[in-house]
Amino acid sequence: MPNVNAPAASAEDSRYARGLARLKEIDGAAGEAVVASLADIAPDFARHLIEFPFGDIYSRPGLDLRAREIGTVAALTALGTAAPQLAVHIRAALNVGVRREEIVELIMQMAVYAGFPAALNGLAVARQVFAQAEAEDQACAEAAPV
Repeated sequence: MPNVNAPAASAEDSRYARGLARLKEIDGAAGEAVVASLADIAPDFARHLIEFPFGDIYSRPGLDLRAREIGTVAALTALGTAAPQLAVHIRAALNVGVRREEIVELIMQMAVYAGFPAALNGLAVARQVFAQAEAEDQACAEAAPV
């Protein structure tokens, strides 16, 4: 029997829950690490980070996660000032099925719109993410029972 005295879930709670579920789907533990890193300095900002981008925008119909991550990688590359966020979203793009070759082409295309420095910086971030992903894949393969 439900507890009639318990408060109903607020709209913010459902936005947060929806956003956290979407973030886990995209980033796995990496997204949780970002939220945890804000706990001691700006926990309210961490909540906004979950609710708005992931609870409201990433959860909308109309684009699948693959398309959303392609757009995000392009935007962060074009900004040229968001290397840590670009790394997270390149990894997320890989997680939702964007191939490495597609990520490289996408970043190269940003040279047309954002300039060569932004594209070069984006490619450097991609190289780091790809190397980290390869190392993690190698570690998993070595740890797997034969």
